[in-house]
Amino acid sequence: MAGVVRLIDMVFPGDTNHHGTLFGGVALAHMDKVAFLAASRHGRAPFVTAASERIDFAAPALKGELIEAAGRVVRVGTRSLDIEVELVAEALLSGERRLCTRGRFTLVARGGAATRLPPLAPSPTGSEAEPEGVLVMADMVFPPQTNHYGTLFGGDALRMLGKAAFIASTRDTRKVMVMAASDRVDFATPIHEGEMVELAARIIMRGNRSRRVRVELWAEDLLSAARRRAASAEFVMVATAPAHFGK
Repeated sequence: MAGVVRLIDMVFPGDTNHHGTLFGGVALAHMDKVAFLAASRHGRAPFVTAASERIDFAAPALKGELIEAAGRVVRVGTRSLDIEVELVAEALLSGERRLCTRGRFTLVARGGAATRLPPLAPSPTGSEAEPEGVLVMADMVFPPQTNHYGTLFGGDALRMLGKAAFIASTRDTRKVMVMAASDRVDFATPIHEGEMVELAARIIMRGNRSRRVRVELWAEDLLSAARRRAASAEFVMVATAPAHFGK
């Protein structure tokens, strides 16, 4: 299954050095995570990172900016594949985007000699673009985010939903947006440790200074490819003065 997996996050102060720019190690962690997700979606096997080729740091990502890591499969062997990853920074208010880091990661499927990965098929024209008007972003559930049942904490799910609403409303308005309200949140099914989550956010109503955003959270088993809608919510986001929010 060819395609692009996108992971979007914010650069917070704890992720930056004394220059106010993103640590290189944090950038690499995002890139490795999205490489793993892209590999798993293609091969539907347990993968480990075996190597990374030259990593080029072209420009810094600044505190308060969005970072978007996009990974795609570019080579498939019998048990290994290569993922090309680009990390782009985006200024929240201007929308200016610049390539920060690019690299290639080699991942190997575990499971012994019997493992055979599917060949790389060409992507249909336009398949890598997001659906029009919809923000799509991926993440993964790790043990620190789960309870004693091995399922995602509700608070962490709400954080993911709220972040998607913030990014979607900010990209739509290019204003400083804050959450004013959250309407009913529905948790349909639990999300398990080790699953991929994909969030889809859409603006459903526009006011003079506000946006209503509907966000759906889908859980995906990386081995079986089974998907289910796990949660959904609507948020009201309101534009506020940018005096203390930098560029």
